[in-house]
Amino acid sequence: MNALFFQNIKHQALKVFWVFLSLCVLLPLFYLLFAYQFVYSQGESVGFVQKLSYKGWICKTWEGEQIRSIANLQPASDKFFFTIRDDQVAEKINQSLGQKVVLEYEEHRGLPSCFGDNLHFIVNVRAAAP
Repeated sequence: MNALFFQNIKHQALKVFWVFLSLCVLLPLFYLLFAYQFVYSQGESVGFVQKLSYKGWICKTWEGEQIRSIANLQPASDKFFFTIRDDQVAEKINQSLGQKVVLEYEEHRGLPSCFGDNLHFIVNVRAAAP
């Protein structure tokens, strides 16, 4: 009877351990999937892209900054920092360096830096109206 009791306790402890371990793996995974897919906000930013670089130790991402401007006046020192996931969008931006462009972005909050250094992820770029 004593051996059966301890075997039952051991079985229950292992079951609790595996449930705990599964939750420790699955909950962060579900959180990352949610934060990656859920768009907090969307918008557009108009200005001149002054920097675009491909950087990171392990997780390489396209990171850039844009000087915002709306009219033909001298742009203020308002910078818009962004991340690009899609290489084709990054290539479009590289081709339009020095030109006034509209960057369409989606904001994702709560992602680790491996997904990008900034909250704003560029999904499209187009030439701005003169």
